[in-house]
Amino acid sequence: MRLFRSEEHASRSRRSDLSQVITLDQAARLARAWYVKKLTPGWRRHTVEEAEALFTQLGFDKDFWRLQ
Repeated sequence: MRLFRSEEHASRSRRSDLSQVITLDQAARLARAWYVKKLTPGWRRHTVEEAEALFTQLGFDKDFWRLQ
């Protein structure tokens, strides 16, 4: 993960199409959604389908965030 002061700064630093810019707010929403149940008994990892559904729910690009 690399942090930039603006989208323009990020676009100048982009080295390939294998990256995507997300905001700090989006990263925080992803972290909260991803780890919300981590400390509960019976916790298990997300399935691929659950992870992709979460990425879609958060509005992330389906092609970039595809896991399958």
